[in-house]
Amino acid sequence: MTGPVIGPAPGTVAPGRVLAAHEMTDTTQKARVPDWVVLAIACVAQFMVVLDVSIVNVALPSMGRDLHYSANGLTWVVNAYVLTFAGFLLLGGRAADLFGRRRIYLIGLAVFTGASLAGGLAQNSAWLTTARAVQGLGGAILSPATLTIIVTTFSGAKLTRSLGVWSAVAGAGGAAGALLGGILTAEISWRWVLFVNIPIGVAGIVAALAYLSESRRDGASRQRLDVLGALAVTGGLGALIYAIVGTTTHGWGSAQTLGWLGAAVVLLVVFALIEARVASTPLVPFRLFRNRSVSGANMVMLLVGGAFFSFWYFLTLYMQDVLGYSALRTGFAFFPMAVAIIIGAQVSSRTVVRIGVRPMLLVGTLVAVVGFAWLSAIGAHSGYWSDLFGPACLVALALGLLFTPLASAATAGVHYSEAGLASGVLNTSRQMGGSLGLAVLTTIAAAATAAAVKGHSALPEAQTHGYSRAFMVASGISAAAFLWSFVVPTRRSPASERAAADAVPDGEEGALPTFDPA
Repeated sequence: MTGPVIGPAPGTVAPGRVLAAHEMTDTTQKARVPDWVVLAIACVAQFMVVLDVSIVNVALPSMGRDLHYSANGLTWVVNAYVLTFAGFLLLGGRAADLFGRRRIYLIGLAVFTGASLAGGLAQNSAWLTTARAVQGLGGAILSPATLTIIVTTFSGAKLTRSLGVWSAVAGAGGAAGALLGGILTAEISWRWVLFVNIPIGVAGIVAALAYLSESRRDGASRQRLDVLGALAVTGGLGALIYAIVGTTTHGWGSAQTLGWLGAAVVLLVVFALIEARVASTPLVPFRLFRNRSVSGANMVMLLVGGAFFSFWYFLTLYMQDVLGYSALRTGFAFFPMAVAIIIGAQVSSRTVVRIGVRPMLLVGTLVAVVGFAWLSAIGAHSGYWSDLFGPACLVALALGLLFTPLASAATAGVHYSEAGLASGVLNTSRQMGGSLGLAVLTTIAAAATAAAVKGHSALPEAQTHGYSRAFMVASGISAAAFLWSFVVPTRRSPASERAAADAVPDGEEGALPTFDPA
């Protein structure tokens, strides 16, 4: 349900700063194209990427039944996408600088569209999981390119308006996904939540070939893509998640679990060495984390991602498998939560400038603690309005409240030329936290359900017990995010304000990244 990109694309300049003529090389000259056409090309692709995050949630139970996923295996429909998206997101942003925005846009859109077709045709769980992983790779290539097209095409007031439209479209994709997913799954088939991307993707490719000019930053050829780093972090986290999920059938001390955990440790250590010693242009420059605001915001985001990804996943399964909601009814049930996110984001953006980042983080995480704890009181026969609407909207409101302060904190005091990189790292923290959190909470829920079944509880009661346990642990994760928020400075100190100002060359404006309220 949440949009995949916060702020400017990794490896690009911050929104609000216009690229100087010497920084941009236009390699494919085209006749003057109306601004709205370029904006539409960028927004349609971003809409598709965000839509695909939320549209799949409602279809999960149908996918699981048709392709015979296990309870834990179903998490890979989500995690396969999120892991590859997160692992290659920063790489995708850098690739746009190196090889050109138009070329990377077309490659990402082609990969995403092709993977959507393959996923819609899937005949077994391994097929669909693989297609979702490739979709995530395509999204990681495509999503940064949509924003780089905007920030290198527009300037001044036009840039501000364009970013507003881009964010609104991304938000609409997140809000529409659950409802559209319910309609398509109920009226046609779950396969159409993937097939729907094909006409959008084909139209985007045709439009890009016809109207987009190629461009890349001067000096990009001196950069090198950190492919090894992306592969190492994606493989390491994938092995870690596989080990965690596998503990429902193999104990923590089993050879299989220990083997996967060992592989995860080795790959993550290799990733750290690549970033610190090998990569000339590392995906994650560790120097960023010397900034207390940046390191604190990323840790809070990691925890927030771990709690909130599980919210959509478990609530979808609970409404359909326990309460017997149709996919269509589930889609409508999610709509108020999407509205709550938008309300929270608007309130937060207006409030954070008055009270500061840390108080806003404390309020948002505390609301999440209460919302998840309240949601853990669900029963096998709960009503939507009496038992779900209030706590679910509270959790969604908390997510909206956290958008702006996290984006602000993650870029506070960062040199303007690295604002895009800092926001990309924040996105990666959210996606990685979501994958790890979903793996842990799914394992906890499965164990609680199995214990309830052994205690002779009926299956709906046992499943509800598992989901309730997961929501209670999510409340605990939110509490950890609340405590970690104290690491983040309330406001930027005068010294950091002066440092940030000094870092901006004369005649140029530094700007915090805009936040995508999807």
